[in-house]
Amino acid sequence: MRSGSDYLASLKDTRRVYVDGEPVEDVAHHPAFAPIARTIAGLFDTAADPASGMTRPHPETGAAVNRLFTTPRSREDLTAFREAATTWARRTHGWVGRSPDHVGAFFAAFAAHPEAFAGGSGEHDFAANITAYHKRIVEEDLYLSYAIIPPQVSRATTAHAWDGELVQVGVAEERADGIVVRGAQMLATGGAVADEIFVSCIKPLGPEDSDFALSFAVPVGAEGLKLYCRRPYAPAASSAYDYPLTTRFDETDALLVFDDVFIPWERLFVYRDVAGLRRQFFDTGAHVLGNWQAQTRFAVKLQFLAGLARKVAAVNGVDKFPGVVEKLGELASLASLVESAVLAAEYTAGPDEQGLWRPGARAVYGAMGLQAELYPRVLAVLRDLVGGGVLQVPSSIADMTNPETRADIDRYVHSPNAEAEERVKLFKLAWDAVGSEFAGRHHQYELFYAGAPFVVKGYAFRNYGFEGPLADVDTFLSSYGLEPTPA
Repeated sequence: MRSGSDYLASLKDTRRVYVDGEPVEDVAHHPAFAPIARTIAGLFDTAADPASGMTRPHPETGAAVNRLFTTPRSREDLTAFREAATTWARRTHGWVGRSPDHVGAFFAAFAAHPEAFAGGSGEHDFAANITAYHKRIVEEDLYLSYAIIPPQVSRATTAHAWDGELVQVGVAEERADGIVVRGAQMLATGGAVADEIFVSCIKPLGPEDSDFALSFAVPVGAEGLKLYCRRPYAPAASSAYDYPLTTRFDETDALLVFDDVFIPWERLFVYRDVAGLRRQFFDTGAHVLGNWQAQTRFAVKLQFLAGLARKVAAVNGVDKFPGVVEKLGELASLASLVESAVLAAEYTAGPDEQGLWRPGARAVYGAMGLQAELYPRVLAVLRDLVGGGVLQVPSSIADMTNPETRADIDRYVHSPNAEAEERVKLFKLAWDAVGSEFAGRHHQYELFYAGAPFVVKGYAFRNYGFEGPLADVDTFLSSYGLEPTPA
């Protein structure tokens, strides 16, 4: 297992990451990416510490590896997976949505079902490719991001109908040693500071879209690959005191542009196979395992926001007011729902035909189906509790360090339970959670984390198991009719 310093050193490569029209020469030290790179480095250091409980012996070599990248083969493995995912989530308080364990979980499930990748293109063994690549992830401790959504050129049609050749990433050329791909794909969260990117398409495609029905892994530094990042928030943050979340956890989202990028056959997992795209996510259990990791992270984030609200109420001296207790109770209920769903998914888990222990889909997708409603409600309650307190704070840390202004801050911006420095610090944190650009990005992120509402609720519908409730209703309906009710 590599250390955080090993990870940071690996970022010095040929990757082409663009911000404000300029290429970034060294992402590990650029102000837009250095904070999140340091955070990810901290995750690797935590995982490599034997005391963290995140390591397990490699099944073949016995070497210590990150259990979050390995396939859970027992209930004990699944419990240890959740505990390890929770350990990493607590390091970021749930604010890093695409930590290395997210895509790592997808590949752990992919590798358990190589048969889902079999077939396809003649002499190429994609089943062997997925097994070998997963072994690389485990043995090299790789951080993968993914880009599995087409660019939003048209949401009414699929890529074959778009004007222009290969707007969505697709096959430009087939060669004896691999393929050349051209086009774009989104939304590679963390891609600028990842080792490699898994590129595929989760949007349903049609038979005419075979050129775009691909899954492959590509190094971020591959020749011809460019990453165009959205506005980074960390460089504009005046200090960690003013923006404590922004300056640690600002993941970068990026559009990937493939300018004739060569992909060797051994890095391909699905090739011109529309049905294969769906098999990889759903037949393998990857979708439910990866999203269980995501709900574990989400539960930690909601717990953090609930704790923040409780702290604000205490500092304001209103935590005994019945109306405030009601709001804090609502936050406790919302956070508990997601936490309970994570545990319920573990309780209802079981092995599939290949021995992968899958979390209970009913609980995972039930929580996901409400994520876009739970998160805005949590923010609304927190906004209500902080009120104008997040607006009436000093403009920056400079007001706290200038003796000329500090005296006024100390006198007028304090609470009975907190001196000015601690009160301002708390309300700066609250603003970074509900009102800053970073907060706005997270609001949007959680709203559309798993797709549009009809997509997410569709997962919940298909995995609930309506057969039993329907049978109960039919049984009850058959128990009475037009005959008179007995006296």
